[in-house]
Amino acid sequence: MCSVCKRLSVYTVPSVVVENNNLKCSKVMISPLAYVDSSAKIGKNVTIHPFVYIDKNVEIGDDCEIMPHASLMSGTRMGNRNRVFNGAVIAAEPQDFFYKGGDTIAVIGDDNVIRENVVINRSSTAEGRTSIGNGNFLHEGVHVSHDTQIGNCSVFGYGSKISGNCILEDYVIFGGNVLMSQGSRVGAWAMIQTGCRFRKDIPPFIVAAQEPTTYYGVNSFIMSHEGFSEKVIKHISHAYRIIFQGNSSLTDALLMIKDQVPMSKEIQHIIDFVGESKLGIVK
Repeated sequence: MCSVCKRLSVYTVPSVVVENNNLKCSKVMISPLAYVDSSAKIGKNVTIHPFVYIDKNVEIGDDCEIMPHASLMSGTRMGNRNRVFNGAVIAAEPQDFFYKGGDTIAVIGDDNVIRENVVINRSSTAEGRTSIGNGNFLHEGVHVSHDTQIGNCSVFGYGSKISGNCILEDYVIFGGNVLMSQGSRVGAWAMIQTGCRFRKDIPPFIVAAQEPTTYYGVNSFIMSHEGFSEKVIKHISHAYRIIFQGNSSLTDALLMIKDQVPMSKEIQHIIDFVGESKLGIVK
């Protein structure tokens, strides 16, 4: 142990595979006050701080940092360059009465930030999975329930709760204390403002707000900032005027969009998302 590591009160694993605990490269730094199961697989350049708990059947990729008092439970599959903060619990047993035990998983991609006291439940069945993609930021107190699928580059505000079997596409933004009900969906580039709670699907590219949660316009500020053209945003706005401000049924509205709005991948995504909704969409 070098003098720097002594001051940091960590062990530095040599540049070899340590057979009995699957630590795989140099500069894996594990506090002697952490518990790491001997079967856990840990990648290169991982830092594990004091009082971390790492269960059996856990895999951690390269360049991750696990802060004090975080717990990575059985079934964690974590990619590279993730930061897990104090008190977070990854792959917690699902809070689901249909869960009958057994090995299930929660898959975390790359470059995620998981702040204090976040809870992510693993799936309820061996066939399912809870998954979080790449580049997401989960603020303090966020809860992601069993079998929920989260895409990439999304932000979830303080205390937001996502129920089981939900689907969230890429570039979603939740304000604080948003409540998302079981089995609902949120489309890409949607923004849900603080305090909303919803049981229906929220289509892509919109802002949802108020109580009860309702359509509040197109997410034009974020989209223009991220490179969407003015023409595309105008076409998206036209499509949603037909859906939310017209007097026709949803089926007829989608037909009118096909007929009246120039087709693009964004417009097609709106048509597909709304047309596939089983719970209906917010009004």
